[in-house]
Amino acid sequence: MEKVQGEMEIERWERNEEMSDAEKKVIQETWNRVYANCEDVGVSILIRFFVNFPSAKHYFSQFKHMEDPLEMERSLQLRKHARRVMGAINSVVENIYDSEKVASVLALVGKAHAVKHKVEPVYFQILTGVMLEVLAEEYTNEFTSPEVQRAWAKMKNLICTHVTAAYKEVGWVQYPNSTMNPQVTAVAAGAGAAAK
Repeated sequence: MEKVQGEMEIERWERNEEMSDAEKKVIQETWNRVYANCEDVGVSILIRFFVNFPSAKHYFSQFKHMEDPLEMERSLQLRKHARRVMGAINSVVENIYDSEKVASVLALVGKAHAVKHKVEPVYFQILTGVMLEVLAEEYTNEFTSPEVQRAWAKMKNLICTHVTAAYKEVGWVQYPNSTMNPQVTAVAAGAGAAAK
């Protein structure tokens, strides 16, 4: 059942709306403020992600047994991964006017997570949703306007579309030891429906 739902969500995410040049500019302007504090913001995003979706920790041997958010915050491995996540998003933002470069960056991320790490693709939908929540909370002044929210919703969809396309390209199959649980499936289904 989970596999069918996951595949349906991937199909739904692929309905990507083009980002206008004005929206791309908004993304770059707001991201510049965020990226100035990239490690701490990245750590906040990952902590919220792991606290709300503990099954995602399964993929990280270095901190999969951590329960305490303060312990996670102090973890050098978690901080290192936060820098990698924020660095990948930064590469997308820096190259947002070059669709081929964006596709290339996100294809590398998607393929690595599919082939090497065997991460369920639905976690990208969830993580990008958590990212938007944290950014809206920590950068209230920058993320209150409907234009900014719309631009970042398109950015989320752009990331998910390219990453899931990379999963399909490598012939992704859901593995029997899947960490998917009903909470993750329900959140993904709600996120997919909200993105429509």
